[in-house]
Amino acid sequence: MEYEVIIGLEVHVQLKTKSKMFCGCKNEYGAAPNTHTCPVCLGMPGSLPMPNKRALEMTALTGLMLDCHIAPVCKFDRKHYFYPDMPKDYQISQYDLPICSQGHVDLVKECYPKDVQKEVMETKKVRLIRIHLEEDVAKSFHFDTTSGIDFNRAGTPLMEIVTEADISSPEEAFAFLSTLRMNLLYGKVSDADMEKGQMRCDCNISLRPKGVKEYGTKIEIKNMNTISGVRRALAFEIKRQTAGYDKGEKFAQETRRWDEESGQTILMRVKESAHDYRYFPDPDLMPVDSSAFMDKVHGEMPELPAQKRVRYMDDFKVTDYNAAVLSADKFLAEYFEIAVDGAKSTNTVANFIVNDLLRDLGNEGKEIKDSPIPPQHINDLVALLDGAKINSQQAKEIFIEMYQTGVDGSAIVAKDPDKYKQVDSGEIEAMVDAAIAANPNAVAEYKSGKTGAINFLKGQVMKVAKGKASPTVVDEMLKSKLG
Repeated sequence: MEYEVIIGLEVHVQLKTKSKMFCGCKNEYGAAPNTHTCPVCLGMPGSLPMPNKRALEMTALTGLMLDCHIAPVCKFDRKHYFYPDMPKDYQISQYDLPICSQGHVDLVKECYPKDVQKEVMETKKVRLIRIHLEEDVAKSFHFDTTSGIDFNRAGTPLMEIVTEADISSPEEAFAFLSTLRMNLLYGKVSDADMEKGQMRCDCNISLRPKGVKEYGTKIEIKNMNTISGVRRALAFEIKRQTAGYDKGEKFAQETRRWDEESGQTILMRVKESAHDYRYFPDPDLMPVDSSAFMDKVHGEMPELPAQKRVRYMDDFKVTDYNAAVLSADKFLAEYFEIAVDGAKSTNTVANFIVNDLLRDLGNEGKEIKDSPIPPQHINDLVALLDGAKINSQQAKEIFIEMYQTGVDGSAIVAKDPDKYKQVDSGEIEAMVDAAIAANPNAVAEYKSGKTGAINFLKGQVMKVAKGKASPTVVDEMLKSKLG
């Protein structure tokens, strides 16, 4: 039987504020355990919370970037449950009046896993239900015979972004999280580092036979901390549930966790019924009027990836593909804009970054921030090419040496000038004249409209020049003489 996959995500994002959500303690990753605490974030009797205005602004900014409705008034509620690393035994969150609602995330091809990008034919819209603001819990550490809790994280501002059940494959979940993370980085609201717990994901997945309207039994996978791990966990769960349904099994609503080593989800608990969190408005916190800060938030709206993509094509004349790749990563976009500054052949700059640099970095499992080639060196290399100081084949060879040594192209050429010395224009003209005279058939084909014939003539010239003539100069001279 064929099954339809239904996936919804709940993404928790730590905000990049200087202090915690309801107190003045420092919001810092990696500090010594239990050094950033106070009576408020430890839930001491009599302590009073005060909302972090910057966290509210960042959440509203995230909502604007994702086309959400920003509530004119939102409020905070108490969500009651027992959890060992929640000191108050309730969490301050938002229930019926969240700061953001609706909105959507558009899944662009470049944010899918590379192995499936060619299969993506159109952009998909994943709707959001809400974005609400709450406080994070502390972090538990489990040792051989004991457990410990670090309360530094307790009270950290935390956005929860909840999607509709619009996702229908692990690859779409991957694209959603990649796209969301890209927007968070562009907005500078979070570092969204999943390995540091700054962005965590719960997945809700169910299967139903194709053609059936009712949802299947929902299975929750908790606290995923890598985007690729989410993809693998969902793929496993689809296979597990498919095999079970094919055997006639009935699934109970349950919560599972992903075990990376074994490559499978593992049962944590079975949910017999929904939790009663006994929400009620927090009596210590007044409702928030968002108009008090929305002018500032509108002024902080960044240039989003879709806008940057269009600008790259318009201003730098790069291809649609190059523009999409370069704009899909904030740090890659910053690298490109430095590399392209003042360049004559702007798409050549883009090609070296997209085709050569990203390939070599990818082979080593590195990101653009780890590049051994500074962006100015890409600019320098393309300037050598534009100035006919080197040819395209030599540029490729120099790029390899630049990547291996970190030395710029001009220094590499200066080290061995004879190796890179180009044939002057007078010699090139003589070679072009000789190629035209020796190949009348190719000349006739070109003049009859078969423009590809010029590549044969260009090859003849380059062969005589032993690769030391500028292909651009040869091409221009051939076209000029052939008319």
